[in-house]
Amino acid sequence: MFQSFDDPAGGGDHPARLAALRERLAALGLDGFIVPRADTHQGEYVADADARLAWLTGFTGSAGFAIVTADRAGVFIDGRYRVQVKSQIDLDCFTPVPWPETRPSAWLAEALPEGGRIGFDPWLHTRSEIEAMEKGLADSGIGLVALDENPLDAVWTDRPPPPLGKARPHDDALAGECAHAKRHRLAATLRDAGQAAAFLSLPDSISWLLNIRGSDLPKNPVVQGFAVLGDDGHVSLFAHPAKFDDALRARLGNEVSILPPEGLSAALGALEGPVRLDPATAPEAAFRLVEAAGTPIARAPDPAILPKARKNAAELDGMRAAHRRDAVAMIRLLAWLDAQQVASLTEIDLVEKLEALRREEGILDISFDTICGTGPNGAIVHYRVTRASNRRLREGELLLLDSGGQYADGTTDITRTLPLGAPPAEARAPYTAVLRGMIALSRARFPRGVAGAHIDALARQFLWMAGLDYDHGTGHGVGAALCVHEGPVRISRASDLPLEPGMILSNEPGCYREGAFGIRIENLVAVTEAESEPGRQMLGFETLTLCPIDSRLIDLASLSRDEIAWLDAYHARVRAEISPLLDPLSRDWLAQATAPLT
Repeated sequence: MFQSFDDPAGGGDHPARLAALRERLAALGLDGFIVPRADTHQGEYVADADARLAWLTGFTGSAGFAIVTADRAGVFIDGRYRVQVKSQIDLDCFTPVPWPETRPSAWLAEALPEGGRIGFDPWLHTRSEIEAMEKGLADSGIGLVALDENPLDAVWTDRPPPPLGKARPHDDALAGECAHAKRHRLAATLRDAGQAAAFLSLPDSISWLLNIRGSDLPKNPVVQGFAVLGDDGHVSLFAHPAKFDDALRARLGNEVSILPPEGLSAALGALEGPVRLDPATAPEAAFRLVEAAGTPIARAPDPAILPKARKNAAELDGMRAAHRRDAVAMIRLLAWLDAQQVASLTEIDLVEKLEALRREEGILDISFDTICGTGPNGAIVHYRVTRASNRRLREGELLLLDSGGQYADGTTDITRTLPLGAPPAEARAPYTAVLRGMIALSRARFPRGVAGAHIDALARQFLWMAGLDYDHGTGHGVGAALCVHEGPVRISRASDLPLEPGMILSNEPGCYREGAFGIRIENLVAVTEAESEPGRQMLGFETLTLCPIDSRLIDLASLSRDEIAWLDAYHARVRAEISPLLDPLSRDWLAQATAPLT
């Protein structure tokens, strides 16, 4: 629980591990092997037993993969991790590969001769991934080989055991709908589509559907397992029975069967069809098992994924309540920090202080490892402080603090960028551009049918005008007392999913200068119905996060009158809602931090 400051890669002998994997591949007659970040559930966060990419390479980012051949080992990373990866991998053994600019099929076509055989574990890749890879390799003569045995697991001799975290009920009052109603609502959609069953592989979908929460993964309160939802509302849940006590079994009822994970393969082969399988989330192995039985497959999204994303009134109320408590912890932290001699503090000191304040507000866990980066560490988008990287705070630098909490009723995620002492002059313009982009997105109004890709540029426009940009999406979906990164909704150039009322997303533009500083400002927002003209339904955003945005770095002359009015109104709301919950010293600090700009 809470954050460890040890090296998450374990400090292992990665060259020796790479050599052992290559020896195993040679014994199997393979020319290469793909090592994904994902586990069998395709989750962003993985248990220690599934951290194959980190074990092999030392890279601990939340996205990426490696391809190992006899003489090359590429670590494919996107723009968020191009600074981080260079500090974590042995560059004599592994080569960073920019992705998605470099397609893995193109890299393989150059790395291997015609007739090369690349192995993969079909439980660790989706059908969509494998189809895209096969399409890219179609004219290369290189073939993908689905393996019954994972060769990396065979050489990982001290692999940790799989998690057996206890499951717990999630209160129906917080969920806004009982599990029985959810199961039968989704079962009706299967019947309407002529589908006999649906396979669910995402733990957050299963946890949402059954109104349960778990402790299998740090920071993510999900129960790991697989499920089959029948068109009659019955669920077969394949998860270790030890996770469920008698009280929870009774609560789940007779329409939920808890079965050992070892029985999944046989159960998939015995299903009557059509079986709904999501090519974007279900493992390739699940498709193969159903196909081998000759059972018809209906390719369609996980039936829980969109209902889960559309938060109901109770879930939104819970998120608002969680954000108010989280605001108290954040404001107390910021007030405390302003009263300290910054040179006496380190990044770890701030992380521990913030966790202690959140515990006082009833936190169950943090929602992800806190990103607390000063100076050059702030330029590492997903920086995670360790005892080795821990920096002391220094006057004249920026501090980027990105953190969140898991509460019983909601999940939070907030980023603030702060000057330590006199702000660096070169950071003022990019900070102001980031702020203007965040405000533009907060104020956005848009018609139904608009997707994240359509509004992503609103947050980037002022950075683009200055010749700047950032290499991550502007916003990710957020679960209600679930995963802080929740699909499928996003605000990014790659998202064509229309935004709908009840969806919760982050709004977090940024700017990063390698070796100098990082800037990011993040609030969570909920999609709401907005005032509309007759015949035109419009949507907008309600800001959930309630914490001052530091004004010391703002170039006030660059803000429009409307932008100043928005920020003053936001700060007035923060002051009105949170001041009564604070101690006198923090209340005084908040009054100053939220004073009108004009």
